[in-house]
Amino acid sequence: MTELELRCQQAGLKMTGPRKTILRVLGESADHPSVEVVYERAKAIDSSISIATVYRTLNMLDELDLVTRHEFNETFSRYEANQEHHHHLIDLETGKVVEFQNEALEKLKIKIAEELGYELIDHRLELYGRKLKTKK
Repeated sequence: MTELELRCQQAGLKMTGPRKTILRVLGESADHPSVEVVYERAKAIDSSISIATVYRTLNMLDELDLVTRHEFNETFSRYEANQEHHHHLIDLETGKVVEFQNEALEKLKIKIAEELGYELIDHRLELYGRKLKTKK
């Protein structure tokens, strides 16, 4: 059983075949797939899965905070299984999503919140950029 399946069971979800397939797709995804991409990958594993099942399952997982839904300034959502804390840099030319962690940034966010008189509870950081052109 995968960690995501275990977390779903702990949340009280019945582990149906289609849900297990969708969880498998999410768990094996190195990218941040859209609903349509999750559907295509799940359909390749189990041809009986419908797009409606994928939509319902992803919405439910998002509501239970088991996945994160990202917009990334696009016209569609992308999903990822909730894992260790990280941020995203989105390449505006290719759409590639690069995950990163930075300890100095973590400390700075807390410091900024405290200087403004707040305790930092949650946040989301998305950076958008283009690859630097290398000089020849």
